Amino acid sequence: MTAPLQLDFVRSHFPSLAGDWIFFDNAGGSQTLQGVVDRLSEYLLTSNVQLGASYAVSQQATERVAKAAQGIATLVNATHPSEVVMGSSTSLLLRILSLSLGHTFEPGDEVVVTNCDHEANIGCWLDLQKRGVKINVWKIRPDTLQFDLADLEALMTPRTRLVAVTHASNILGTLNPVRAIADLVHAHGALICVDGVAYAPHRLVDVQALDVDFYVFSFYKVYGPHYAVMYGKREHLVKMPGINHFFIDGEQTPYKFQPGNVNFELSYSMLGLCDYLSAVAQHHEGDKAASDLRTQMVQAFERIAQYEEVLGDRLLSYLAQKPHVRIIGHPTANRELRVPTISFVVDGVDSSTIPSQVDPHHIGIRYGDFYARRLMDDLGFTAQNGVVRVSMVHYNTLEEVDRLIEVFETVL
Repeated sequence: MTAPLQLDFVRSHFPSLAGDWIFFDNAGGSQTLQGVVDRLSEYLLTSNVQLGASYAVSQQATERVAKAAQGIATLVNATHPSEVVMGSSTSLLLRILSLSLGHTFEPGDEVVVTNCDHEANIGCWLDLQKRGVKINVWKIRPDTLQFDLADLEALMTPRTRLVAVTHASNILGTLNPVRAIADLVHAHGALICVDGVAYAPHRLVDVQALDVDFYVFSFYKVYGPHYAVMYGKREHLVKMPGINHFFIDGEQTPYKFQPGNVNFELSYSMLGLCDYLSAVAQHHEGDKAASDLRTQMVQAFERIAQYEEVLGDRLLSYLAQKPHVRIIGHPTANRELRVPTISFVVDGVDSSTIPSQVDPHHIGIRYGDFYARRLMDDLGFTAQNGVVRVSMVHYNTLEEVDRLIEVFETVL
């Protein structure tokens, strides 16, 4: 293992962490980097004009938004910025994708969804039933709470056009084998759409290594503003009809999927995330830090993953000792298997009663179905108001986890 993540350095980039609250609801929304706010302010205060004009400020604004698209392309390892579609949320981008891609489907074509995804990657595909598309459901095994590729294989037919799946469950924290899934899907001539919302805060996305056709996640859960990105292989984006004005189509991607254009300042602000990951790598690696941004991102996220495994182990080890507590997902913190999004239920206890007892201690946790309603229904937790979820990220400390454990001793 490399030298540990230096939390004082990390936390200095998040002004909100200097307050009184401990934030353990990060899967719902992370805290925001100072660098993101600085970039946003810089854009609004010095280049807040329309793009594409001949005058100097407009040229500067155009260059800034283009630089942002390149930065985000680097973040996900897209081959070109034209494969990066930005928008207000993952839910909206997936809805745009289903509308556009759905026009290429015929009645009788099939789509596979799961019972484990956030509803954003289910409902938009279910709506295609109105066009005569058949929907099949790939379910996790109730004994392991994991997907089995054999079950997906059984659902695939010559009419299967798309499989929609999550990279990491926002309930279970489980990492799904996306590359193996993509290989199976492509062997059947279908496409794969991955919701990476619960994955991207914890691991560096590599759309080329995963060989996915579409990949979507939200920046407000990755230390940025309420904004999102959808990667799509250019060959698909070019062929699909867009939703913009009639004269913005064909190869005008990503613009044809961005009516009203992108949000300029939010796009530019995401360079603050790139700046931060570069700073983490350079601070920790010293003269071993890579010279290029993408490799710096790899170095930063390797340290993040190692540290988050330690965080997750502290809480999971505690919960595992409680006979009346059931951990929903992998009971160990192995970073190859899960992220530190940890859900549990307490025997005979309504999940809604637990966070309210933690609130007075200035610790933010949450209960519910987290828009994975179908999973909660299938697991039988809806009647007790879902699960209790503690979702940690790399700026959390072991001392914060210990403080939560102290409170849990009086609550659980």
